[in-house]
Amino acid sequence: MLDITLPDGSVRQYPSALSVMDVATSIGAGLAKAALAGSVDGQLVDLSHVIDRNVILAILTPKDAQGLEVIRHSTAHLMAHAVKSLFPEAQVTIGPVIENGFYYDFAYHRAFTPEDLVEIEKRMAQLSDKNEPVVRQVLPRDEAVAYFKGLGESYKAQIIESIPQHEDVSLYSEGSFTDLCRGPHVPSTGKLKHFKLMKVAGAYWRGDHNNEMLQRIYGTAWESKEALEQYLTMLEESEKRDHRRLGRELDLFHIDDHAPGLVFWHPLGWRVWQGVEQYMRRVYQDNGYLEVKGPQVLDKSLWEKTGHWDKYRDNMFTTDSEKRDYALKPMNCPGHLLIFKQGLKSYRDLPLRYGEFGQCHRNEPSGGLHGIMRVRGFTQDDGHIFCTEDQILQECTDFTALLQKVYKDFGFEDIIYKVATRPAQRIGSDEVWDKAEAALIHSLNASGCEYILSPGDGAFYGPKIEYTLKDALGRQWQCGTIQVDFSMPERLEAEYVALDGTRQRPVMLHRAIVGSLERFIGILIEQHSGAFPTWLAPNQVAVLTISQNQAQYASDVAKMLKNQGLRAVVDASSDKITYKIRSYSMQKLPYLLVIGDKESASGLVAVRARGNIDLGTMTVQDFLTKIQTDITQKA
Repeated sequence: MLDITLPDGSVRQYPSALSVMDVATSIGAGLAKAALAGSVDGQLVDLSHVIDRNVILAILTPKDAQGLEVIRHSTAHLMAHAVKSLFPEAQVTIGPVIENGFYYDFAYHRAFTPEDLVEIEKRMAQLSDKNEPVVRQVLPRDEAVAYFKGLGESYKAQIIESIPQHEDVSLYSEGSFTDLCRGPHVPSTGKLKHFKLMKVAGAYWRGDHNNEMLQRIYGTAWESKEALEQYLTMLEESEKRDHRRLGRELDLFHIDDHAPGLVFWHPLGWRVWQGVEQYMRRVYQDNGYLEVKGPQVLDKSLWEKTGHWDKYRDNMFTTDSEKRDYALKPMNCPGHLLIFKQGLKSYRDLPLRYGEFGQCHRNEPSGGLHGIMRVRGFTQDDGHIFCTEDQILQECTDFTALLQKVYKDFGFEDIIYKVATRPAQRIGSDEVWDKAEAALIHSLNASGCEYILSPGDGAFYGPKIEYTLKDALGRQWQCGTIQVDFSMPERLEAEYVALDGTRQRPVMLHRAIVGSLERFIGILIEQHSGAFPTWLAPNQVAVLTISQNQAQYASDVAKMLKNQGLRAVVDASSDKITYKIRSYSMQKLPYLLVIGDKESASGLVAVRARGNIDLGTMTVQDFLTKIQTDITQKA
C-alpha cells in the first residue's frame, strides 16, 4: 500500500502506483477538473507523474501561487507555438516565467510589429480552443541536440549542448510544436485562457552584448478573466502614476545622458527630497541616533578586509592616486565601523547608534536603470547599531515600531515582514545564530507582526528582517531591513570593554527604513500620483487673485503663510482666474486661496482643496489652523 499525505495532514492509501491526476480524481471531480500540476515532496511535477512510494502530495490549482506559475510557464510555450505557426522561420530560444507574466526570446529576420502581436495572440486563443494535450517525453542529450538541429532550431541545440553529455533532457509537445523544458506544464492547452501580450523589446542572446540581438515578447497570464482585467487596469493606473512622467510634468527632476543613472533635482523636487531627509533626521534625533558623515572614497584595502571587494568589485566605481587604489563607496557600513573604532568604547556606551544620509555609488548595468527607482548614485538613510548580544532583541523590537510609524506617516500601513535565516555557507557558531534568529522572530512577535520565514536566505554573517511595503495599487516595494552582523566587527577588529574588563566584539546591526531616498521618493510619487500630502508637498498653497486689484492683499496673505513656515506662491498676473485655478490644480497643490474684491475688503480668503473641493471663505487665521492640523497629522 502507498501512503499519500495531503496538505491538511490527512493520509490516503492506494494499493499500487498511480498518477497525480489519479489521486486528484479519487479525491473529487471538482479537484480533478481544476488540477494543473502536483507538488511531490516539494518538487513540482506534471499530473501524469507516477507516484510509486509514500509521499507528501499537493494538487496545484489556479488558486495556488505555484499553480499560477505553471499557467504562465505553459502560456509562454503556447506563445512560442503560435509564433512558430505564423512565422515558421523564427527560432525559439528561452522563455521563463517572470513577475506577473512571462517572456520568450525569438530570432527572426525582421522586427515584430504591434500588428504581429495581435495576430500571435489570436493564434494563441485558437490553439487554446483546440485543447491539445501537453505531453512530456525524455530523450538522451545528444539525441535531443540532433532533433532540434534537424528542425533548424540552432539556439535550442546550443542550450542542450551546455547540459552534461550523459544527462537526459525532457521535451514537451502540444500538437505540432515541441519545446525543450523541465516542466511541469498544464495537462492541455485548454487550461490557458486568460492572457495578454504586452510588448516587444530587444534582448541579447544569453544576456551577453557581444551576442546577437533577439526579440523578446512579453506577456501576462492569469487564473481568471477577472484577475487579468484587474491586472491590466492596474497597469493603466501605474502608467498614469509613472514617476518619470510625473517628474517631468511637475518639474521635479530629470535624468540626463551626460550623467546616466544620476539624478538632477529641480527646485520643487529638491523640496520633496529635503522634506524626506529632514523628517528622517528628526527620526534620528528622537530615537537616540548620532548623525555622522563618512568619506565618499576609501582605500581598496578596506573593501578587501570587509569582503566587499570580492563580492561587489564589478559594481564599484574605482580610481587611483599616487599608486594607491580607491573605490567610491557602494555602502556606508565600513565607514561607520572606522568611526566606532576611534576611541575605546565601554559596555556603558552600548547600544551606540550611528545614522548617516550616506551617498553611495554602484555601477549598475545601463539596461537596469529605471528613472530614480534604479540609479547609480543614491543616498541611504543608513544606520548602524553597535550592541551586545543581549541587546539585539530590544533594538530590533524598537526598530520595527519606529519603521511602522515612519511608513504610516508617509502613507503606507500594509507591510510584509520576512525573516531570512541561516544559509548553508555561513560564519559563526550555531549558538550565536540561534540567538540572533530568535531575537528577530521575538521582536516581530512582540510587535504583533505576522511574518514569512525564508530559510537559508540570510547573509553569510547573520540573519535579517526584510520589510516590504504595499502601495495604493498593491505593488510591493522592499525598502527597510535590519541585519545582524557578527562578521564585519571581527574583520575590522572592533571591540569594547565589557563589564568584566575583557575586550569583546560588538554585534553590528545594519538598518535602513526608507533605503535609497531616490527610490523612496519615486515610490512616493507613484503612491500619491504626484499629489503629495500637505506636509510633504513642494508648494502647499497658491494665492490667486481674480484681478490685479488684489495684488497687495494677496502678497500680504502669502507673507503671513510663509511666516508660519508654509511653502506658498502668489499669482497676481492678469490671467483669468479659471486659467490660474486649472494651472495650479494640474500642479497638484493641496490648497488654492482665491482672492477677489470681496475677500480683499473683508480680510478673507476663498479656499479650494485639491480635487476641486470648495471649502468656502474663511479668515486667514482659520485657514492657518486647518493647514497646520493637516501638517501635524501628516494628513
